[in-house]
Amino acid sequence: MFKVKSGMFDESGKSHASPELGSMMIAFIVVFLVIYLFEAIVPSILTIGPMMEEFAKMGYDAGQTISFEESMRVANKVSAPPAVMIPTLISTVFGTIISMLYCRFGEMRSLGSMGMRKKKIVPHYLIGLAVGTALMTAIVLFSALFGAQKISFCNGVNFGLIGLYWIGWFFQGMSEEFIFRGYLMNTVGGKHSAVIAITVSSVAFSLAHIANPGFGPLVFVNLALFGVFAGLYMILTDDIWGGCAIHSIWNCTQGNLYGISVSGTNEMESVMKTVADSDSVILTGGKFGIEGSIFTTIVLVAASVIVYFMMKKKGIVEINGMEEK
Repeated sequence: MFKVKSGMFDESGKSHASPELGSMMIAFIVVFLVIYLFEAIVPSILTIGPMMEEFAKMGYDAGQTISFEESMRVANKVSAPPAVMIPTLISTVFGTIISMLYCRFGEMRSLGSMGMRKKKIVPHYLIGLAVGTALMTAIVLFSALFGAQKISFCNGVNFGLIGLYWIGWFFQGMSEEFIFRGYLMNTVGGKHSAVIAITVSSVAFSLAHIANPGFGPLVFVNLALFGVFAGLYMILTDDIWGGCAIHSIWNCTQGNLYGISVSGTNEMESVMKTVADSDSVILTGGKFGIEGSIFTTIVLVAASVIVYFMMKKKGIVEINGMEEK
C-alpha cells in the first residue's frame, strides 16, 4: 500500500465535490472553459484589429474560411509584441480568481485546502525561485554541453521591459498552479489517492498546451513530468507558494534570461540568446522550445525523484502502512 499524507488533501476531502472522478473532470472542464473565456478578453481586444489587417494583407476577404493552422500562425504573430503579450500574461489572474471562487463557493472548501497557507509564504516563495532557476539553468547547460544549443549574450538589453515580463510571468505561473494543482489536484486528492490526483492533474496540465506550436509526444511527456514534479513539491511544502514561484521563474528564466521560446511562444526581450545547434528535435525541443527536449525529461525526472525521497525523509510517504524515514 502506497499512501501520501497531505493536510491539503485532508481538508479537500471535506468538500462538497462529487467523489466520482468523471463528475470531477466534467466540473473541471466547465470551470476551465470559463477561465479560458475570461482570460481571452484582453488579448482578443488587443489582437482583433492587427489580425484583420494581417488577413487582409494575405488576400482573405470578409467571411472567407481560414484554416486553423493559418489562424494560429497569425494569432501567434500578432500576440508577440510586448504591448500585447505582457497584458495577456497579466490577464491570466482570472485563472487564479475563478479557481479560488469555485473551490470556496462551488465545492465549499477552504482556501487553505488549495495550499494558501499564511505560514512561511516568503521563505517558500524565495526557495521556489531558486529551485525554478536552477532547474531551467541545468536544462540549458546540459543542452549546450552536448552541443544542442549555443548561448550568447545580447546587446542593449532592456531590463525595464524584462521587469514587466516578470510581472506577467508572476501572474501566469501562479494561475496555472492554482488551476491545476490548488484546484484540480487537491480536489481529486481529497477523494482519491495522491497517485490518481497527481496523474490526473499532470495529464490535464499537459493537454492544456495541445494547441501550442510544436506540441508533440515528448512535449506531452515533459509537461506531464513538470506537473508531477510540481505536485510532489506542493505536497512536500504543504502550500502552493513554492510551486507558484517555480512555475513563474521557470518561464521567466527560459524566456527572458536565456532567450528561449516558452511553450511555443515567440521570442521576447532577454539577457542571452539560445539558438539550436542541432537538427534533432529531441535534443532542441523544436518549435515548442527547450521544454520539448530530452534534457528537460532527464532534469524533471531527477528533480521528481529528489523531491520524492525528501517526502519519504519527512514521513509524508507511507508504504505498506509503515512510514519510511
